[in-house]
Amino acid sequence: MPIYAFECAHCGHAFDRLQKLSDADPTDCPACGQPQVRRQLTAPSFRLAGAGWYETDFKKDGDKKRNLAEGTAGKPESAPAPAAKPAATPEPAKPAPAKPAAAD
Repeated sequence: MPIYAFECAHCGHAFDRLQKLSDADPTDCPACGQPQVRRQLTAPSFRLAGAGWYETDFKKDGDKKRNLAEGTAGKPESAPAPAAKPAATPEPAKPAPAKPAAAD
C-alpha cells in the first residue's frame, strides 16, 4: 500500500497516510477539523538505476532479458559524439557613431 502526503489548506498541518489506492482521501484535518485537506504531489523516495536492473525479471527461460542500461545489441549505449567545432562566441557590440550637433 502506498503512503500519501496530505496538507490542510486552512491551518497548514501536513501528515502522511498509508492507504489503499481504492480508499477515499481524508476530508477533515486531524489538527483543526476543517474539511480543507488536499493530497500533495510527492516524488518517490528511490530510483532504480545502474546496469543490474532489467526490464522484467519474470520472463520465461527462453526469453532474453534486456538490460535497460544497454542498447538493443547488448552493448552499453555510447555517448553522442561531441560537436566538431566549438560554439562561436558573439562579437562585442560596437558603439554607435556620434551625430553632429544640429545648428539652429
